[in-house]
Amino acid sequence: MKKPTAVRKPKAEPKVKPGLGEGFELTVSSPALLANGSDRDFRRLVHNLFGFLARHEAIREGHGAFIGLAGIEYTVLISIAHLSTDADVSVRDVAEHLHLSGAFVTTVTNRLLTKGLIAKRTDPTDRRRLCLTVTRQGRDLLATLAPTQRQVNDVQFDGISAEEFRSLSSMIERLIECSGRAISLQRYLADNARATVPTKLPVRSR
Repeated sequence: MKKPTAVRKPKAEPKVKPGLGEGFELTVSSPALLANGSDRDFRRLVHNLFGFLARHEAIREGHGAFIGLAGIEYTVLISIAHLSTDADVSVRDVAEHLHLSGAFVTTVTNRLLTKGLIAKRTDPTDRRRLCLTVTRQGRDLLATLAPTQRQVNDVQFDGISAEEFRSLSSMIERLIECSGRAISLQRYLADNARATVPTKLPVRSR
């Protein structure tokens, strides 16, 4: 008499590791950022952002180098050019547009001023305010860069639809605002952590 064939039990689904791996804590707790209780997709996003930003920085430096400028000098120059099409531009306007400190932007604009790429004039309605404009030399540099810039930028954002582009722009603006709050929280928590660390008593010599 033949023995009945044993029924194989289906393999159990592998358990999702909660964090980076066995023994690691989750790096995020918001349900929207977790997949089946795991933060692996979140870590992938963060690391991909790192890769994208590193490449974007290299492209920005390349744009600047093409016209003999540092990357940040190019960024401030083109920001002044674009912002000035709508209204007079101050250092504060550029700083808010680029999410940088006013002191840092002042340093960069002074370098551009020395190179003759921008000019400063007093605002006729508020003599305490200085307005920035791009000089003819500055406009010529940006015009020289434009053909190469268009080709490179088109390739960098190749494959993104108009709808995806609008969604990405909206998400980036929200992430910048949230990141500012995250930095403030991080500093607050770090200060509190340092305040609670007991001061070591000096060791008395015997």
